[in-house]
Amino acid sequence: MAHSHDPLVRTNVTLPAPLLDQVDRMAGGRGRSRYVAEAVTQRVRRDERGAASDANAGVMVGRPGWMSPGAIDRLIAELRSDESK
Repeated sequence: MAHSHDPLVRTNVTLPAPLLDQVDRMAGGRGRSRYVAEAVTQRVRRDERGAASDANAGVMVGRPGWMSPGAIDRLIAELRSDESK
């Protein structure tokens, strides 16, 4: 989440009433901004990870250590069967 020394900026966000009711139940009326900021922070981080993953998709193809999706599936199945023994 944002650091405590980061400047705060007021914004207007429109949410469906039932969702806002849920937020207030979880965060309390006085904790709404922090709750929303934490949720948005989590989403931004997830989206950044997804973008980084997309940007790097395929960079290992043909390099040492690379495994095809089928080879990964077979390895996982083998590892799982070893765990059940």
